[in-house]
Amino acid sequence: MRLLKETNIDFMAQKRAAFSLSGVLILAGLLSLVMNGGPKLSIDFKGGTLVAVQFDAPIEVAPIREALTATDVNGQIFDFSNAEIKHFGTPSTISIRIAALDDEPDDLAHFVVQHLYNSFPDKVPDEVNSFLLTTEKVGPKIGAELSGKAIMAIVSALFLILVYISIRFEFKFAVGAIVALIHDVTITLGLFSILDYEISLSIIAAFLTIVGYSLNDTIVIFDRIRENLKARKRESYSVVINHSINQSLSRTIITSLTTFFVVLVLWVSGGEVIHNFAFAMIVGVVVGTYSSIYIASTIVEWMHLREKT
Repeated sequence: MRLLKETNIDFMAQKRAAFSLSGVLILAGLLSLVMNGGPKLSIDFKGGTLVAVQFDAPIEVAPIREALTATDVNGQIFDFSNAEIKHFGTPSTISIRIAALDDEPDDLAHFVVQHLYNSFPDKVPDEVNSFLLTTEKVGPKIGAELSGKAIMAIVSALFLILVYISIRFEFKFAVGAIVALIHDVTITLGLFSILDYEISLSIIAAFLTIVGYSLNDTIVIFDRIRENLKARKRESYSVVINHSINQSLSRTIITSLTTFFVVLVLWVSGGEVIHNFAFAMIVGVVVGTYSSIYIASTIVEWMHLREKT
């Protein structure tokens, strides 16, 4: 099935505009990261305690925050009003993320749940077990270890991709693919920083999925470029790249739209747990499709011209 037939779009003529757009997006993301002191990390990496509770009626975040200003934990009073508190799926469900403390008492989550349960007697179930949805605890050392492993996972993936494409195609194709993948991850990370979204382990999984998705699309275009370089030896490199992208365009659009609609449904109706993961995938699908056409192919053309000079 071909969605588009016999297109003849001059993609290479639009590369300056495409690079300018990418530059603006990357710069905006980097500025946000610098201003925020880096990405907003979840307790998966920082360490801390997650508590999720279910009230019987909708409740605002403000009274929860006020109630946590004086939380009694074994006779000690803690102020958790600065913790991250937000609705979790429904207006009656609240999640609280408390950063790791130096002198944190044992079973902190139990005391927080009990404090909230006693603070809102008219809005909670009869049993405290029905009030509590989940608790999660990550120590600072474990969080630091997870951060290191997450970075190593992304770096290792990019290195192995570089080696594979260098063997499968040529080194300039490998560089084009790697630049496009770094471009995709950087824009997605920057957008998360601008929107003040957390980076959790599920988002790292989304980044790796974006890398795989974008690479698959790039490889298809590269394969067509390689075939056309042999069949159209008299044509310029730029013309061959344009022709190859146009030949692959129908397949690229169909694949991208199919994936986009799936992750869009997950983002709209998948619930709070998967919301940020689906959003990262939406951004990744759009940016990955764009970079396969305008970034990876343009880098290959640029390196080819450098080889000739």
